[in-house]
Amino acid sequence: MQTLSPFLHDAYETLSQTLEQAIDAVVAIDDDNRIILFNAAAERMWGYLREEVMGRNVNMLVPAGLRPRHDGYVDDNRVTGINKIVGTSREVPVARKDGEPCWGAMSISKVTLAGRIIYTAFIRDVTLERRDREQLRLLSLGVNETDNAVIITDGEDRIVYVNTGFVRLLGYAAQEVIGRHHADVVRLPSRGEAHEVSGPRDAVRHASWNGRHIEELIHDREGHPLWCSIVVNPITDPAGTLVNTVSVITNITDTKMHEVLQHKVLEAMVREAPVREVMTLVCREVERIAPEVIASILRVDEQGRLRPLAGPSLPDVYSEALDGVPIGPVCGSCGTAAHRGEPVLSKDIATDPLWADFRHLALPHGLCACWSSPIKSSSGRVLGSFAFYYRHPRGPSRFHKRLVSVSVHLCALALEREESRSRIRQLAFYDALTGLPNRSLLHARAEQAIADAARSGDALAVLFIDLDRFKQVNDSLGHTAGDELLRQIARRLQDLVAPSDIVGRLAGDEFVVVLIGCDARGAADRADRIQSALHRPVPLGGVGVVPSASIGISLFPDNGADIDLLLRRADMAMYQAKTTGRHRFAFFSNEITVLAQERIALEGALRDALSGKALRLCYQPQIRLADGRLHGVEALARWRHPELGEIAPSRFIPLAEECGLIAELGVWVVGEACRQLAGWRSRGLPVPMVSVNLSPTSFRDADLPSRIAQVLAAHALAGGDLTLEITENAFLDAGPETMRVIREVRALGVRLSVDDFGTGYSSLGLLRRLPVDEIKLDQSFVRDLDADAASRELTRAVQRIGESLGLGVIAEGVETDDQRRLLQQQGYHAAQGHLFAPALAPDLLEAWLIGHAAAS
Repeated sequence: MQTLSPFLHDAYETLSQTLEQAIDAVVAIDDDNRIILFNAAAERMWGYLREEVMGRNVNMLVPAGLRPRHDGYVDDNRVTGINKIVGTSREVPVARKDGEPCWGAMSISKVTLAGRIIYTAFIRDVTLERRDREQLRLLSLGVNETDNAVIITDGEDRIVYVNTGFVRLLGYAAQEVIGRHHADVVRLPSRGEAHEVSGPRDAVRHASWNGRHIEELIHDREGHPLWCSIVVNPITDPAGTLVNTVSVITNITDTKMHEVLQHKVLEAMVREAPVREVMTLVCREVERIAPEVIASILRVDEQGRLRPLAGPSLPDVYSEALDGVPIGPVCGSCGTAAHRGEPVLSKDIATDPLWADFRHLALPHGLCACWSSPIKSSSGRVLGSFAFYYRHPRGPSRFHKRLVSVSVHLCALALEREESRSRIRQLAFYDALTGLPNRSLLHARAEQAIADAARSGDALAVLFIDLDRFKQVNDSLGHTAGDELLRQIARRLQDLVAPSDIVGRLAGDEFVVVLIGCDARGAADRADRIQSALHRPVPLGGVGVVPSASIGISLFPDNGADIDLLLRRADMAMYQAKTTGRHRFAFFSNEITVLAQERIALEGALRDALSGKALRLCYQPQIRLADGRLHGVEALARWRHPELGEIAPSRFIPLAEECGLIAELGVWVVGEACRQLAGWRSRGLPVPMVSVNLSPTSFRDADLPSRIAQVLAAHALAGGDLTLEITENAFLDAGPETMRVIREVRALGVRLSVDDFGTGYSSLGLLRRLPVDEIKLDQSFVRDLDADAASRELTRAVQRIGESLGLGVIAEGVETDDQRRLLQQQGYHAAQGHLFAPALAPDLLEAWLIGHAAAS
């Protein structure tokens, strides 16, 4: 600070001493904004010693954000010459040395001392005041913005304060209730209970001066009921006299309604009450809570028709009239709500067009209005409708809407549970695909039938039915077609049996029929009728599939006294029927037991033989009839069992198909035949090609083309060196995927031959479109060729078919020279059979080839 004159120095000292004693902080600055006065109160407020601030710019005491404004105050004063810059107190933040928050109420004055201007700021610490005001503001905000109603009464139970939550909850304006007694505003319904209270004062008295918590049904300004939780807290003076009460009222209507209804409904559901009883309980509880309504619950059945479930206060004749009414866009309130999937309100049934066809049913019973809400499942599907009827034209209140919201949820829960129970029963005891009884229910019903038959002395037959070649349908036409075939078979079986008989599905393509009161002759007759009915064509994906079934029959009491044994023996008889040629039925006998045991042992031995390379191939030559030269050789699988001796192919090939080994067997035969062909050629034996029989199952393997390509490459063979034989029925059953595999195999150059031509369901149109190179005439046509004119005409027709289609034709089973001669005359280009050579082991075939070449 610059040097002052003695006069100014004395005046400044006098001013300093005066302001030093001030309670409020005082800070004075000169016209250069330098601090020239900083009293003790200022030191306490800012936390600086005066030595730290004297002579420094006053901005150090001002928060950074306010410094421009602080300079502006001084600059404005300099321009205008106004003596009082901030005449009224102004709250500003204070920049304390330690950074602690602090607020001051500041006013600034300008004084002129001996011609010099001094700015003096007077600051009162208002930090605590400001904190208290903020707490009061937040408290007021919390009280008023809550949804709870707050009521404060005086010692005489007169209301002195209500918050805005009270106004929202009960509908009163504050001025309507201030000064009124609490009990006149919050109306508690009289229930005749000993603990009933009329107001907070009474509540406090009952609570022995402790806080009181009650749950009561009260009414708002319009008389609408509300379930509320009321907490009353007393305020007393030191002498214990009640001076105020603070009551907090919380609306728990939804929770309470849900709690009351849910408790009763869930209790009923836990004790397995029927769904009608549960729905009636819901209606009665709703009508108890809101006696002005009449409740009704309707279910929507699978055909979209209304079915009354509950309506205890509705006239029976009215409910009966609604039974079976189809839901729709103009179907009263309930049918329309179920159709739309949304609530429908008819305030006046007499005039509402939705009720045009139904008002004559409702009005005579005093039903004047109806509000209906759909009952929906968790997935949004409409299960039914829940309705309130009124005896006067009107709509629902807020309370009614909340009541319905809770009730609809519980109704949906009960209806979904009932549906789930039905589904569980269906899943537990019925086949999901066909709807027939499953193994569990079949077993239970059959055991009961057997017990009844044992008491009455009646006979009983068990038919075990297995579809033939079902896997081919699945593989060729797809599982969807297979499923449809099973459904069709199930329907046909149900149509064929008597009401007292039992039809069930065990698994896959296995069905069981239990014929009550049926002996052996009756069982044979019924089995024959079943096979005839099942043999009718079934259209599947544009293809007419002709199913067939093998049936095994066991009889009670001859073949067993319980269903497990009867089923097992009928199953064994069914396998015997399949073994004898499929599409047959067979009765159980003791001999079948022995055969079944042999079959099981044989299946295990076949698996071992295939994995242990115990199978072998023999080869039968195919001779060109025109010149007697070798056309090719057909590879034929042979199996010699170490104990059972030679097992015929007619026995182990079907067994391989049944136990799922046929595809693996086919791949082995292809590989072994190609290896042998390459070996012969390496030794200078000119074998033109080798032919291999493949099961239709092999052509359902998408990897078959790549496997054949690998085998051919491994033995340096061309595609034309291999011919694959497949039955014509396999082509008929072939689906898109199977045909794709066949075409991919053909694309490798591999030749395809239709084996056993004429024994299946021949289709010349299909044959024309197939990628085949030759057809093989089945030996059954050749057997009587030299003695039967009809056979000669048939063989001639087959040869012409092949010639017209550009296909080679080979005859199988040629045994005599006359047969060879006739076939040659008819134009057959090749034949095979014992006339030329039987199937020979590789070394024997080599010798035959050498001898045949020498003879040629």
